[in-house]
Amino acid sequence: MADQPALTESPGTSRNAPSDGGFPVKGVPVIHSVNWIGLKTLYMKEVRRFFKVQTQTIWAPAITTLLFLVIFSVALGRGGREVLGVNFATFVAPGLIVMGMMQNAFANASFSFLSGKMQGTIVDFLMPPISEGELMLAMVGAAITRAVLVGLALYGAMLLWPGVDLSLAHPWAVVWFGLMGAMFLSTLGLLSSIWADKFDHNAAITNFIIAPLSLLSGTFYVIDNLAPAFQSISRANPFFYIISGFRFGFLGQSDIGDTNMAVFHSAVGLGAVNLGLAIITYLVLRSGWKLKS
Repeated sequence: MADQPALTESPGTSRNAPSDGGFPVKGVPVIHSVNWIGLKTLYMKEVRRFFKVQTQTIWAPAITTLLFLVIFSVALGRGGREVLGVNFATFVAPGLIVMGMMQNAFANASFSFLSGKMQGTIVDFLMPPISEGELMLAMVGAAITRAVLVGLALYGAMLLWPGVDLSLAHPWAVVWFGLMGAMFLSTLGLLSSIWADKFDHNAAITNFIIAPLSLLSGTFYVIDNLAPAFQSISRANPFFYIISGFRFGFLGQSDIGDTNMAVFHSAVGLGAVNLGLAIITYLVLRSGWKLKS
């Protein structure tokens, strides 16, 4: 083979330049920052997954949550009962909307990883050239998208219910607490799917933690009616601030505190909690715990 010419680089050729076949030089990274194509692809894959069965993932949860409004407004809203200066149906509607959003954000985020581990397809999430942050962003973004769609479906349906007034007093609070609530539950759902080894584990989290915390967080009542000890317990529940802050966006009133500044402080605190939870989730994904081992 000595008669073959030696491979040499021309003076103007860069080591990072593609080879003659159009492929990059071996060992040279192609993606230098955020893999936007991979991020968008995974996000669209997750959105299309739940949207393909939208009767189950969007409309059925919306109808189920709407039944709460029908039952409680009929059972407790008779006789002109008012809460925070509005009729009972108007009071309870915003809490039901954000409760439906949060529960479906958790359900969406907690399904993909767990089903991948159960079916042996988790490698489809781990092998593509996307970082742990991009993976988390795509999964959480898809869960928030489902939550928003469920919230819009509920909002439209509740507008048709007699006596419900869903005019916006503070739109920023509706947007902020709605998105932060969906992000909070979607991040928890992602952590749950990493930890769980079977669907029973995930169902236990939903039935014994998520559902009680959301139902016992002031969705159907104001915590001022509770005993002082139970008021303290309610104020330790992050679901309380999400639901009360979201309701503040519609009614302009809240049982978080006597001033609008208390709601603002709750909004900042909720953002800080979500940031901390996102960092924890990222570190768990990066460690590969129960995913790569």
